[in-house]
Amino acid sequence: MVKRNKVELCIIIILMFILPAQTYAMHIMEGFLPLHWAIIWWVALIPFLFISTKKLQKSIQESPDNKMLLAMVGAFIFVVSALKLPSVTGSSSHATGVGLGAILFGPYVMVVISFVVLVFQALLLAHGGITTLGANGFAMGVVGPVLAYGLYKGLKRIGLSNGGSIFIAAAIGNMSTYVVTAAQLAIAHQDPITGFYGAFLKFLGVFSLTQIPLAITEGLLTVVVINILLSYRDKGLVEIPNIKGGYQQ
Repeated sequence: MVKRNKVELCIIIILMFILPAQTYAMHIMEGFLPLHWAIIWWVALIPFLFISTKKLQKSIQESPDNKMLLAMVGAFIFVVSALKLPSVTGSSSHATGVGLGAILFGPYVMVVISFVVLVFQALLLAHGGITTLGANGFAMGVVGPVLAYGLYKGLKRIGLSNGGSIFIAAAIGNMSTYVVTAAQLAIAHQDPITGFYGAFLKFLGVFSLTQIPLAITEGLLTVVVINILLSYRDKGLVEIPNIKGGYQQ
């Protein structure tokens, strides 16, 4: 079992570092959204941040041991979302990592964790921006985790295995972030002829070729990480209350 865990950890490292870093970022850059749209997305995000803070505090109060696992989730999101895969247009795509935390802790805890990650990336890596934090936070921290968690629970309810449910939930959660981002950009920068629809297809097309393999990679990576955590849970070393069933189920 120990040997197998070492192999899986090696797979995680390889998958994380095969994604080349670039100076461009998928997050909506500073100043790219008109001010009124930047404010609208901030207003939309704030209630979720409030709920998320309460959920996070409750999770830690109920089990102080969750602090370490939450820190690991935050680090996972920061690393995988900071690594980019260049797209054919000169932009780039990246994993989000939010599916992992949503499956482990529920979707709302991920809002504040994703927000903190986005703040650090904007300030330290110049990925995204401060005025666009509302839009980026809504796409990555609200829509992605909610869809990933809902899919995981729904697929488990119909009898799909842990591995299959985790893979699909994480992959679709990743894709949903990009669909929402494309919609946010299309609303703010509509095509002069085709309007929102034409702009939406244009922005979505920028990331489509790179985002599909990235979503698959993130799904596989999330399965590997959760399987490792489940193996430790089966030994009584960690608590994962949101996931029923044992290692490899």
